[in-house]
Amino acid sequence: MIYDPNRHNRPFDKAQGRRSIRLKGYDYSRAGAYFVTICTHQRQCLFGDIVDGDMRLNALGEIARQCWLAIPDHFPHARLDEFVIMPNHVHGIIWIVDDVGADAANVVGAKNFSPLQKQCPHGTSKTIGSIVRGFKIGVTKWARQHANVHTVWQRNYYEHIIRNETELNNIRQYVINNPIIWQSDEYYEF
Repeated sequence: MIYDPNRHNRPFDKAQGRRSIRLKGYDYSRAGAYFVTICTHQRQCLFGDIVDGDMRLNALGEIARQCWLAIPDHFPHARLDEFVIMPNHVHGIIWIVDDVGADAANVVGAKNFSPLQKQCPHGTSKTIGSIVRGFKIGVTKWARQHANVHTVWQRNYYEHIIRNETELNNIRQYVINNPIIWQSDEYYEF
């Protein structure tokens, strides 16, 4: 699918000089669970194929998996939950924890869901955005060196702040089942 400005436009953010899809004023370094979807550039199938409901990773898909699994090595405040590398996108749940030694599964994030009045006091290095950016950089670097793919990702990513246990479990199930429902998935490109 090619970028469609009528479908993909979001409210304009003057500070960033582009349209923003983030919740205005929300502190994305706040402890909690976040569901992210990261799509490839023009939804190209770069990471492998679905065969009989099973994702078969190619070399770039395996690197994407390794980079995803390495997120906590680079971001000690992050914990991983369910994820799947699909042919042209990645779905995953990332937990941000306040205490690096804490058990991430004890509190579903955003129970105190309210935007901040001030800018994020933690800076951007501990945000979901910085985690996604780091993941994208790792995959892109390998792709440019080994797969002759220059543009791997779409410019942004989708995120959802998970608000309760029911939502968390539903999203987990969606992620697990994503290869099985591939042909009916909105990201399916044949």
